[in-house]
Amino acid sequence: MVKIEYFKQRAGAYIVDFFVVSAFMWIISYVLYLFANHYNVFAIYHYFIFVLPIVQLIYFTVLEKVNHATLGKRLFAIEVQSTNKDLSYAQTFVRSISKIYWVIIILDILVGIIVKKDDRFLDYISRTVIVKEEFEDNSQDDAEDKEELIN
Repeated sequence: MVKIEYFKQRAGAYIVDFFVVSAFMWIISYVLYLFANHYNVFAIYHYFIFVLPIVQLIYFTVLEKVNHATLGKRLFAIEVQSTNKDLSYAQTFVRSISKIYWVIIILDILVGIIVKKDDRFLDYISRTVIVKEEFEDNSQDDAEDKEELIN
């Protein structure tokens, strides 16, 4: 049985990120509506099928490079790591290509299963993995701070 580590967290994070990108699209749609309504150029909405993938690629690529996680991944306490060096924009771009439409990400998972990589195929190609987010243990520092406040 093929096991994709953290599958539930990854799926949940993708759903959260879908809603975040949708919020960006609502904002873009509203701004474009102001322009389209004023000039009666409603054909501009036909371009959304091209705008959405670009917004998604930018969202996933930039946030995964800068923060090692999107908002959804942060919420589910997982992050992207490179297997061989520091995470690069090229790596995050390659691993984000399949996220532009949900059908492509399913194909990415299936191809990963078929070639027996136990992960998404583009994660394998980009040399990235998903890991549990590391949290610093500040419990000792917090206890000391509370003790200082009491005294």
